[in-house]
Amino acid sequence: MLKCSTSLWSADLGNLIADMKRVEPFSERFHIDVADGHYVNNLLFFPDLVKQLRPHTRLPMEVHLMVTEPAEWIDPFVDAGADIMIFCFDSVKNPHEILRTVKSHGKKAGFSLLITESLELLEPHWSELDIVTIVGTAMGIKGASMDAMVPGKIRKAREIIAQRKLNTVIEADGGIRRETVPLLHAAGADFIVPGSLMFKEDPAAMRQWLAGL
Repeated sequence: MLKCSTSLWSADLGNLIADMKRVEPFSERFHIDVADGHYVNNLLFFPDLVKQLRPHTRLPMEVHLMVTEPAEWIDPFVDAGADIMIFCFDSVKNPHEILRTVKSHGKKAGFSLLITESLELLEPHWSELDIVTIVGTAMGIKGASMDAMVPGKIRKAREIIAQRKLNTVIEADGGIRRETVPLLHAAGADFIVPGSLMFKEDPAAMRQWLAGL
C-alpha cells in the first residue's frame, strides 16, 4: 500500500501543531519543504521551526532542501531533529560527500530529480540512496498538475531497484491528486507526498481509499 509523507506546506500554518496532530494517525512521516528564496522563489520553513515541531509528533520528519547551498543546512537540520534529508540533485556539488555526511549523523538521505532530469544522473549513487524523490511539477510550485512522464520514470526506478536488490524507497512529490495517485501506485511508488489530498479532505476516508487501490 502507498504510504504518506504528508506535506506541511498545505497545513493550516496558523494552527500547524493542531493540524499535524489531526493527520498524524493517517501519515507515516511528515514532509517539510525548505526554500531559501534563491533556488526557488519561495521562502519555506527553517530549522528552528522543525525544532519546535519535533516534540509534538512521533513521526519521522523529512526535509526537502530546495536551496542553493545544501551542505550548509545539514548540521542545523540534524540539530533540529530531522530524520531524513532530500537534496535537489542539481544543487549538490559533491553528491557522494553530502550523502556520507548525512549518514555519518545516523540520518537517511536521498536526492530529488526535476521533471527534466533523467534517472541516469543517479547511476553512480544508487547504492547510497535511502530515497529517491521523483518531482512531478515545476520545483517550488504548489497546486500544479503532475507531468505525464512521472509514472514511467517511477516504473524505471522500480526496475533499477529490483534488478540491483536495493532498499531505496521511491517517493512521488507534486501533483498528488485523486486522478494521479492510482497511476503512481501502479508504477511502483512507495510513498506519495500528499498536501491538499490529506489536509483538505477527511484524512481517514482518504487513507481508506488509498488502501483500496
